[in-house]
Amino acid sequence: MESSFSFIDQALLVSFPHFLAASACVLIAVFGYYFFRPRCIYLIDFSCYQPPDFLRAPVSNFIEHLTISGVFDQESLDLQQKILERSGIGDDASVPVTVHEIPPNSSLSAAREETHEILFTIVEDLFSKHKIDPKSIDILVSNCSLFCPSPSITAMIINRFGMRSNVKSFSLSGMGCSAGLLSINLVKDLMKIHGDSLALVLSMEAVSPNGYKGKCKSMLIANTIFRMGGAAILLSNKKQDKHKAKYKLQHLIRTHVGSDNESYESVMQQIDEEGLVGVALSKQLVKVASKALKINVVELGPRVLPYSEQLKYVISFIQRKWGLHKEVYTPNFKKAFEHFCIHAGGRAIIEGVEKHLKLDKEDGEASRTTLYRYGNTSSSSLWYELQYLEAKGRMKKGDRVWQIGFGSGFKANSAVWKCISEIDSRDMNAWSDRIHLYPVCGDASSELTTKLLS
Repeated sequence: MESSFSFIDQALLVSFPHFLAASACVLIAVFGYYFFRPRCIYLIDFSCYQPPDFLRAPVSNFIEHLTISGVFDQESLDLQQKILERSGIGDDASVPVTVHEIPPNSSLSAAREETHEILFTIVEDLFSKHKIDPKSIDILVSNCSLFCPSPSITAMIINRFGMRSNVKSFSLSGMGCSAGLLSINLVKDLMKIHGDSLALVLSMEAVSPNGYKGKCKSMLIANTIFRMGGAAILLSNKKQDKHKAKYKLQHLIRTHVGSDNESYESVMQQIDEEGLVGVALSKQLVKVASKALKINVVELGPRVLPYSEQLKYVISFIQRKWGLHKEVYTPNFKKAFEHFCIHAGGRAIIEGVEKHLKLDKEDGEASRTTLYRYGNTSSSSLWYELQYLEAKGRMKKGDRVWQIGFGSGFKANSAVWKCISEIDSRDMNAWSDRIHLYPVCGDASSELTTKLLS
């Protein structure tokens, strides 16, 4: 008996250190997961700039202004009028006060004035609404594609609001209309290593310095579609902010097809034969956007689509390889998302995405209505669309929304947000004053204009 007990004791003595080591490994794993697991990115709130009514630029006034300025010949005027009338942009879309001047003021001071007006207004609105101390901002990111001053745009904000000296600030430029989602992605990456952080993202495009005064047709298009606007987005990875956040970021997918020359040259700032600078939009733009979106969707799809839709796609893909079907099945993305925010870059872009994803016109309502009321506000357009859905009372807790952005380079970016709170449609935002007048369909635009002027 003594020898058997001795054997057991020895076995226990040998096993105990192994047990301790195994327990330590488990504890380390649990500890590591708890402290180093990916943090959730919460969207606490956002604010969009609403220009005052005196900055409105009705289509008729816009054309008259172009004519009186004496810059364009009749052929260029006729082309811009034709584009404007078919653009899907209504009479509420606004331009900066400096653009209302004759001739338009495109100076550096005019661009600064426009930037101050937009960003100071929306940041103050966001801070006051949530009682945010500017010194509590840990990360600050701005994006403005064509206006890149020194000191930078983030420096303007730091100076105006008295932010901390160690705030992590980044000013992005040249990234095009998709830069808003790129800024969110930058914050997402920074928050992987900076815990318990509060971030402010600013998205806009300065209209004042970017008017084209030449005769190149591809460069005149930008004159007619871009309007004044901007958005400020407040993000956090603090656990305690979950209860007051509106949305949680679920996915963010970036696609860049710049290695292809046709894509790279589809949206390009360049100099014409007369030495005038402008942004040229290629005739292949919609085709390029569709190509970039297709690549982006291939990566996003498996992360969001139910297995039934993925299976249908795989089966149809195999059948096409065997020559049994001509087309590959397009998954029903309405089984993955309740809402869609397509960059309001123009009517052709919105309709192209709807066709590519086989969406109904109702799915593109927020985008189409944003284009109508605010025009193409570049990277901030997606946030006007999200505010539209909120103001309409359509955003419900648990809903998922897909933001689709496009930009020069050429880039297609997707962000998926999940609504995690009850959204009150009565909260004031950039749509509250006239939300009852939208959506606008077809010939109803003239009727809406009459109502707004009466």
